[in-house]
Amino acid sequence: MSLTSFIQAMPKVELHVHLEGATRPETLLTLARRNHVKLPSDTVEGIRQWYAFTDFSHFIEVYLALCQCICTPEDIEVLTREFLQGQAAQHILYSEVTYTAFTHFRQHQLPFEEQLQAINRARHWAEQELGVSMGIVLDISRDVSPDEGMIIADWAIRGMGNGIVAFGLGGPEIGHPPEKFQAAFDRVRAAGLPSVPHAGEIAGPESMWGALRALHADRIGHGVRCLEDPELVAELRARQIPLEVCPTSNVCLKVAPDIASHPLPHLLDEGLYVTINSDDPPMFNTTLTEEYCTIAETFSFDIEHLQQFVLNAVNVSFLPEDQRISLECTVKQEFIRLKEEHHIHSTLTQTDS
Repeated sequence: MSLTSFIQAMPKVELHVHLEGATRPETLLTLARRNHVKLPSDTVEGIRQWYAFTDFSHFIEVYLALCQCICTPEDIEVLTREFLQGQAAQHILYSEVTYTAFTHFRQHQLPFEEQLQAINRARHWAEQELGVSMGIVLDISRDVSPDEGMIIADWAIRGMGNGIVAFGLGGPEIGHPPEKFQAAFDRVRAAGLPSVPHAGEIAGPESMWGALRALHADRIGHGVRCLEDPELVAELRARQIPLEVCPTSNVCLKVAPDIASHPLPHLLDEGLYVTINSDDPPMFNTTLTEEYCTIAETFSFDIEHLQQFVLNAVNVSFLPEDQRISLECTVKQEFIRLKEEHHIHSTLTQTDS
């Protein structure tokens, strides 16, 4: 059994994936036809080619067109079901999924409660039928106003205990520092929701300092540019603030010129807490499985490294403690089973069989 085959079969947990950005071409065509939205192509292969990342402005163009196709709560339920089917096919047992509800409120006047109910119908279906689960990270897109950010904060608080597990911040980093939304994050933190802003990808260490000081980040989405500031690295290491690292996304957005140059090994050498994630997988032509295959091949990670990345994600998830412990046991047992079943040593390489 090759390491690639092992990665395909191993249990996984994902903490940084966008629901809308994970829309498969097949799903998008279904929604576009249902809602009479014209796309650049009416074939799956054509949509896949249109998805192919070229630059950030093209990415935003695709993302906004995608959101135009999400018009009803039923669309959101279909989108979520098909996303969870894709997670189940990869043996991703649990996902914390970023969702930008305000976009659909603004574009199609969809009430937040109806959006949440739709996601929860799909979430409960997946738990029963597929054996996978998810929590929702409700996020602010940085291009909204601070007052709109407060509306989203109130939504997040209303959804606590009903699928919402954390509060996020996404969208364009440049020109929209974390401090812009400090009041919204103060409100949700006072209610007991964790803070998981994106920072340190397109913008540098100053964005991460803002996420830590103004938003009191419990985890940071991306965070790979921390290496530019030794003081920040020391702070992250001392506090073991988890970084949600998305290698292919970072290459597409030119944070690193290629995978071989990605800072992942340096983050580990610095003693930082790293998880592996896919971000917007179809738009970056990847999956979480492929992310693991890529880093294993590029950096010669063995099974023990990969297992630790998965356990890192389990341990900093926002599951209730009893569910987190149960998931940790499941992951460990499944790794043991797979290794015993195939007589695998932790040093298995790409070419071993």
